[in-house]
Amino acid sequence: MRSDYLNQNSGQTAGFKKKVEEIKVARTLTNDDSGKVFTLSSAGGAYTITLPTATSGEEGVHYRFIVKEETPTAAITIAAGSAIVSFVMKDAGGNASNSTAGTQISNVIVGTSAQKGDYLELLWTDGEYVGSALSSIDDAITTS
Repeated sequence: MRSDYLNQNSGQTAGFKKKVEEIKVARTLTNDDSGKVFTLSSAGGAYTITLPTATSGEEGVHYRFIVKEETPTAAITIAAGSAIVSFVMKDAGGNASNSTAGTQISNVIVGTSAQKGDYLELLWTDGEYVGSALSSIDDAITTS
């Protein structure tokens, strides 16, 4: 017998929901935070989210970050601690200039021109983070 959970029109989800957590201040993520969706707000000012380092990352750890506020009050930096992030970025202007194109980076920065719903994802694999971002504003998400 087929489970209603597998029928997309059944309305049944067996209680499965994404783990969503708001970040408003500096925070260090752990491998145990893998799979969470983090909403980002900087109403209290600029801050940094620190990722697990190259020596502590576990294969398959992944995070998703979604901008929660229109035009954040201050920049939010997602920091890897060293140049261990390969990143693909696309924005509404068709700009891919913040993609790494073979040169890894250390930081992804959600700027003050970002819009509600802009997002980025990071996955730890083979000793580095690989990630992507989509933004509705040209250069609202940058790298360093």
